[in-house]
Amino acid sequence: MARPSRQTLGLPSATSLRRLPGHSQSPPPPASSCRKAAAVLLLAAAVALPCAVLYRAVVSNAPPPAQIDWDRRLWHEWDPPIPPVVVPEEDGDLDPISTADDPDCDYPQLGQVLLEASMDNKTVILTTLNAAWATPGSVIDLFIDSFRRGIGTSSLLKHLVIISFDGKAYKRCTEIHPYCFALVTNDVDFSQEKRFLTAGYLDMMWRRLDFLRLVLEKGYNFIFSDADIMWFRSPFPHFYPNGDFQIACDHYVGNATDLRNIANGGFNYVKSNNQSIEFYKFWYSSRLRYPGYHDQDVFNFIKHDPYVTDIGLTIKFLSTTYFGGICEPSGDFNEVCTMHANCCIGLQSKLHDVRIIMEDWRDYMSMPPSLKEFGAFSWRVPQNCRCNAFLEFKLEVFVNKISLYDQ
Repeated sequence: MARPSRQTLGLPSATSLRRLPGHSQSPPPPASSCRKAAAVLLLAAAVALPCAVLYRAVVSNAPPPAQIDWDRRLWHEWDPPIPPVVVPEEDGDLDPISTADDPDCDYPQLGQVLLEASMDNKTVILTTLNAAWATPGSVIDLFIDSFRRGIGTSSLLKHLVIISFDGKAYKRCTEIHPYCFALVTNDVDFSQEKRFLTAGYLDMMWRRLDFLRLVLEKGYNFIFSDADIMWFRSPFPHFYPNGDFQIACDHYVGNATDLRNIANGGFNYVKSNNQSIEFYKFWYSSRLRYPGYHDQDVFNFIKHDPYVTDIGLTIKFLSTTYFGGICEPSGDFNEVCTMHANCCIGLQSKLHDVRIIMEDWRDYMSMPPSLKEFGAFSWRVPQNCRCNAFLEFKLEVFVNKISLYDQ
């Protein structure tokens, strides 16, 4: 358990007294110390310079999108050529963009599930599930448990709809939750764990995004939450009344409208209107302009596109003070609403750190109010999830894609 830090106060030493008025000054450091300090600075410079050069090379050589001669026509009036898709080796036998299903399938049973789960203002909470995350004691159990242990969040469970990608996940959902929907995708097996940025992972993410567009078209607002996000307080007080599309961040720069915020697609609040529906169509179509990237990366590309302004969409980025994650944890247990196991690769690593997050929350809740107000409690994650390793992996994938574009 992480405890409030205490500083040990000691009596001033004779050495420290020399820095006070009326006391003699410390002698100048010996020449050997200066030489050591210079050596350390030179070593730091030798390490930092190649890193800066590598970063600049990556950024300056980022692959451009497939060039489309945009004008004032709607995006779906264009039929751009589809560039080759970059697929990592794992799951390489799967089609990254499945065409087996009708993307405009109405799913008549979906309307009934949404109607039963929705709030009075036609808002629902959505998450997705496959068999790998559905086993007892796995991610979905921790997700639901967080609602029950949060402050004022247990009542939100009656508005949660779990979208299942396979039969096993749907069966488990019906055992633990009243509102389940089976999103069947022909000829693609979504039941196994999908490693980050493999073809199966990309297919699942884009299938999810297009399904969310359908929910908007049915007139429902939604909060979408990955199942590895723990809910500790209601997020509604921290949503903006004038935002059509509001999204959490891997990195928040301090301003809700600043496009330099690095968005995370695992948590967003979207209002159903013409602007959001058109944006989701544009977002889904943009996978063809940025082949091999997942929906979150593509969003971080297209948020700068003039078309987003043209359709009148208002984007708001959510502060990590309230919507934190392993990438950038919320620093205040007294304010945090959600905590995301992002910047993490591998189910077992994710499970381990999510359990630590839940332990930290239980420890916080057991503290007396006086200690809670002190505000010195901190998360013990990351442990098995390593942000540096995650960023290094993404950089490696990015560089590999650059090399393929250059061939």
